[in-house]
Amino acid sequence: MPEVPYADRPQFRPGPKSLNWLIPLGMGAVGWALYMRYMVVEPALVGLACEAGLESMGCYGRAAVLTLSLWNVFGALALGGALIQLVAPSLAAFAMALVFSAFALVFHNEIAGALAAMGLILSFARPGPATA
Repeated sequence: MPEVPYADRPQFRPGPKSLNWLIPLGMGAVGWALYMRYMVVEPALVGLACEAGLESMGCYGRAAVLTLSLWNVFGALALGGALIQLVAPSLAAFAMALVFSAFALVFHNEIAGALAAMGLILSFARPGPATA
């Protein structure tokens, strides 16, 4: 397959079928993150019940979210995905960075989440994969 010159490559643009998956994926990520933050992580009664020894999926999810937020994992994954998307645009990298930037913005890692979202927006100006 002949190599397409860099300047002649089309820009990264998800097609309509891809957008049919990306839009609900992004909205679902924001919805899940908001649910976890305001219904599971922040309420004092849920925190007291989980610390008292309640074993439920909500308490396990709460512990996982708190641990990942403490170590800024959501922001790091969002930045990593956005950097991969900037270097080599692909739909998988875009989707991963979209989900984790939503998580980072909701779970108090605003700087990394905002930088990742900015990188995703900038990735639309980058040439996409070479197609023949």
